[in-house]
Amino acid sequence: MKTKSLSIGARARRFVLELPLDHPDGFGGIIRTYAPGPQLWGAIEMLSGTERVRADRPEQSLTHRITLRYREGVTGAMRLTSGLRRFAIRAAADPDGSKRDLVCLVEEMRA
Repeated sequence: MKTKSLSIGARARRFVLELPLDHPDGFGGIIRTYAPGPQLWGAIEMLSGTERVRADRPEQSLTHRITLRYREGVTGAMRLTSGLRRFAIRAAADPDGSKRDLVCLVEEMRA
């Protein structure tokens, strides 16, 4: 079964793919920072929202599906940004193997 690809016009939101940079912290660990990478156009769709309690405080978790033009090498170590919003990539895959779309399942990072 062939999946339906998004038209270019449906990809109306601009994202920046941020690339991880790991630096030694001097104690045997690493400090991860991110450097802006390429700008990409995509579509975003909210999938779910949940609330949980962490350290006696309510915390929201929002998950989304972001569909971009296909590109090689996107991993869960990277993240996407759009304006002030940040999204941790949890999974990235080509849904039908045609190398047209890249579907990223992401979790919105709340400050």
